[in-house]
Amino acid sequence: MSISAFLANLASTVLGGALLTFIFFYLKEKVFPIPDIDGMWFFEVTTNETAYRPYKNMKLRYVAVVLREGAQLHGTVEKIHESSSTGVRDYVGRNRTRGVLSGYIQKNYFGRDRIFIHVAEGGELRESTNFYGLEILSNEEMNGTFASMVASQKGSVKWQRKSF
Repeated sequence: MSISAFLANLASTVLGGALLTFIFFYLKEKVFPIPDIDGMWFFEVTTNETAYRPYKNMKLRYVAVVLREGAQLHGTVEKIHESSSTGVRDYVGRNRTRGVLSGYIQKNYFGRDRIFIHVAEGGELRESTNFYGLEILSNEEMNGTFASMVASQKGSVKWQRKSF
């Protein structure tokens, strides 16, 4: 093989690799970007299953501030409303319970992206742990399921940008 043939093969390989790298980078950043979920969210959980009967069909509403760093999520949540068999309560100011949010985005190229969130919430009597598995419907709405260690609760959850 001559030097000119070798250099031509080398140049075409390098250019082809650079072009392929650019195409993949463009697809990842512009066609299939990580969802923009930074900012404020409102979410409502509905308890469908629980070991403590008074919590059945309970609805809790929260406000969350979410910060995304790559695919990692961080933030805080505050409980703002409760509707249960014991009555309806709105939580304002110091009566709100706060929680720390952590999680990640699962990027799916052939389906909807998913988000998995863990919240450690400081309650009135003890800290509770909640887990949310969400499907991203748009940059404005997510739906999914939740599980809580408080009374072994399970149910549905809806996240949205606007207040309920």
